[in-house]
Amino acid sequence: MVGGNLQRLNVDCQWGMNGLRAVTSGNIVVIVDILSFSTAATVAIGRGATILPCEWNDERAAALAASERAELASKRGKGEFSLAPASLKKIPAGTRLVLPSPNGSTLAYAAREMEAAAVVIGCFRNAAAVAHWASKQQRDIAVIAAGEKWKDGTIRFSIEDWLGAGAIISRLAGNRSSEAEAATAAFDRLRHSIHATLESCPSGRELIDAGYPDDIEIASELDVDRAVPLLDGNAFKLAAR
Repeated sequence: MVGGNLQRLNVDCQWGMNGLRAVTSGNIVVIVDILSFSTAATVAIGRGATILPCEWNDERAAALAASERAELASKRGKGEFSLAPASLKKIPAGTRLVLPSPNGSTLAYAAREMEAAAVVIGCFRNAAAVAHWASKQQRDIAVIAAGEKWKDGTIRFSIEDWLGAGAIISRLAGNRSSEAEAATAAFDRLRHSIHATLESCPSGRELIDAGYPDDIEIASELDVDRAVPLLDGNAFKLAAR
């Protein structure tokens, strides 16, 4: 827990795009999409890359990459860099990468238009680092669990994002909303079985069936990365410690 004079912080936890839109201006916003945008971006930015979030994964993404003098991430298994965190473990420092995803990246793209005090990316890997950085900003904090999508486009509960949000919130002192308390309680209950939980959840099973078990390994590692991806203009870069 972060102590001292930070006890007056208000900490909330909401879901998806509507949750993001409900955030009061001036908050620190933390976007959590464990499988896989948040994990992939944290891995890449920790190695000195810049990540440009993108709402689309079509010719508009290619146009964005061209206009930003950046590379466009490939679909998993189709190129060197993709949304698969394992593909980014050796990304060269200085690489600018447009990274589309239907959940976390879409939220991050939308967050550029918000009047948030700051927008950062969180996951299990950097949970403690994000909480420490956010606490130092002396602002209210809203943790947004991305969730998944049903076929009709409505949000689908994702245990991995709920636990990831809880991992961050558990390190934050302050007045927590009921949702934030619930996310923390879920993380406290399952913190010693994160890998097994990710393996058995729907998103995890989809990745394993598609041949990407390494993504589960990387995403389930807790507090192994000090990188805090901070939105600067239209791109995420490493926040100053």
